[in-house]
Amino acid sequence: MRIAIAGNIGAGKTSLTELIAKHYNWEANFEDVIDNPYLDDFYNHMERWSFNLQVYFLKSRFQQLLSFKNNKKTIVQDRTIYEDAYIFAPNLNAMGLMNQRDFKNYQELFNLIESLIEGPDLLIYLRSSISNLVSKIHKRGREYENSISIDYLSRLNERYEAWISTYDKNKMIIIDVNDLDFVENKNDFNTVVMEIEKGLNKIK
Repeated sequence: MRIAIAGNIGAGKTSLTELIAKHYNWEANFEDVIDNPYLDDFYNHMERWSFNLQVYFLKSRFQQLLSFKNNKKTIVQDRTIYEDAYIFAPNLNAMGLMNQRDFKNYQELFNLIESLIEGPDLLIYLRSSISNLVSKIHKRGREYENSISIDYLSRLNERYEAWISTYDKNKMIIIDVNDLDFVENKNDFNTVVMEIEKGLNKIK
């Protein structure tokens, strides 16, 4: 079984991936931000590095998905390949930060990959307000995220909501994380687990 956690920058995907992997004894797979050679450059000069970054993420996530094929364990994944294609790349194109030629090339590459993959058994979408995202981003203190603007986060949030409203790959649950601190508060984590249990019951 494959579980995937989706959500905007700062929504808590990585933290929740770690926590529920430990709780359920699942195998955790994380987004490649530490070894990503483009992230720092991208946030300093988005227009120059947007295509490079998105292709790198696409390649990394496709590699992940291929590695899952012969894995008998339940896997929980930090962010999906769909978010790159339906949210981040189109947003960069709309903002004039990825030109039309590169965006078309990217879309065609994703369409080819999508024909070879299946969606997760359960998608967990972490819904968050912009103010909550900003607070979480500042709290974790990643240097390359210091230049992220509220406008950029707002555009991403709009695209996330549009994508979720039409999501049809498999089962999905939505967890509003605005008033939850599932990292520090055990009761809040238990609330999240109860929601996940409802989602898992839909699969069984």
